[in-house]
Amino acid sequence: MSEQPVIAAARTSVRPQLILGRVEWGTLGLILGCYAAWGASLVWLPLLSFWVAVPVLACLITLHSSLSHEALHGHPFPLRVLNEALMFLPLNLAIPYGRFRDTHLAHHHDERLTDPYDDPESNFLDPARWRRLGRIMRAVFWLNNTLLGRMLLGPVLGQIRFMADDWRLIRRGDEAVLRDWLLHVLGAGIILVLVLNSPLPLWSYLLAAYLGLAILKIRTYLEHRAHLSPEARTVIVERGGILGFLFLNNNLHVVHHCHPGVPWHDLPKLYQTRRQQFLERNHGYVYPSYGTVFRSYALRAKDPVAHPIWSQPK
Repeated sequence: MSEQPVIAAARTSVRPQLILGRVEWGTLGLILGCYAAWGASLVWLPLLSFWVAVPVLACLITLHSSLSHEALHGHPFPLRVLNEALMFLPLNLAIPYGRFRDTHLAHHHDERLTDPYDDPESNFLDPARWRRLGRIMRAVFWLNNTLLGRMLLGPVLGQIRFMADDWRLIRRGDEAVLRDWLLHVLGAGIILVLVLNSPLPLWSYLLAAYLGLAILKIRTYLEHRAHLSPEARTVIVERGGILGFLFLNNNLHVVHHCHPGVPWHDLPKLYQTRRQQFLERNHGYVYPSYGTVFRSYALRAKDPVAHPIWSQPK
């Protein structure tokens, strides 16, 4: 009898065991629980009150976005295709998973953090572009640099920039970007069909989606600062509270940037065991809580709009 069928059978039996052996069951359970809670909130909470349904759905949309972030870093499965299948449905209706994956992984080059061109998640502008802006747009961007302004205007400003950049790529013939947007349209269509067949009015869901994106802006508002040292650019917010859960402990953002493969539930322990090292690494860029952040920057800009130390590469 040939060995080949035996080897093939052994591989077939071993591979599922290897895959299942590396599943992060806590993350998988949270993903499934998020979808279940989203569906229940969509169907039943509007019968109680739209004003209960909207903030609950907003929080679940925020959590789903954070879970998408976990998935692109290889959680809960070791196989990318399984993670992407889990996060296929865009509950926030705004960001294609594939584009989030690619731009966020590009963002993880720490030496490029905050660069107005090379960091896809930078909120800084090229100083030359800032000087060309008129008074109205300068006022809009200044307001966007306060925390409340970032929550109010940030989702729409970010979406306009994101879609404009991707449209330019598509026009240049980038088939991967086009494919990601077509998949997104399919997923968003499924979400809209579910919403339209629920007791929740469409405008209420759109409001919840916008609020979910606004909550995410609290996390990204001060994640990275302009600094000559790349290691000093990434923040720590030590007590995340309920926001820390919705952000899956990415308030400890420098820990995530140092160890992007570590799952969300292990970040607090890793931070506590090596706290002094992380504080030395990021030059003490730390806040005790999001309450402190709100008190400091709700109506005051933390950073200038123009990148304070960036210069055009020669």
